[in-house]
Amino acid sequence: QVQLVESGGGLVQAGGSLRLSCAASGRTFSMYAMGWFRQAPGKDREFVATISGSGGTRNYADSVKGRFTISRDNAKNTVSLQMNSLNSEDTAVYYCATGRSMLRVGSAPRDVDYWGQGTQVTVSS
Repeated sequence: QVQLVESGGGLVQAGGSLRLSCAASGRTFSMYAMGWFRQAPGKDREFVATISGSGGTRNYADSVKGRFTISRDNAKNTVSLQMNSLNSEDTAVYYCATGRSMLRVGSAPRDVDYWGQGTQVTVSS
């Protein structure tokens, strides 16, 4: 049983930074890509970033490119999302996610097999 547990959300002022972490268990972590999605109130869940099992390939949504960085520590079975230059449009519940691929997590929620419980990020202006 794959389990994903996020941490690190909170309230931050616009222009500030936050770092989210996700601890994974239940299967060989390094063999699977990991990703982050987010869901703002009244909106669909959307793709944010993904990283391959080895950590060598990363992809980002255009809306966060240059501001967010996804990374992973395969020794600790964790994936992180460093978020800089936050603005009000980044306010959402952020979800850790994984699927069946080693290369990337698909950008559609239907491509995800496992979700974390989510962590709230609120950016105040």
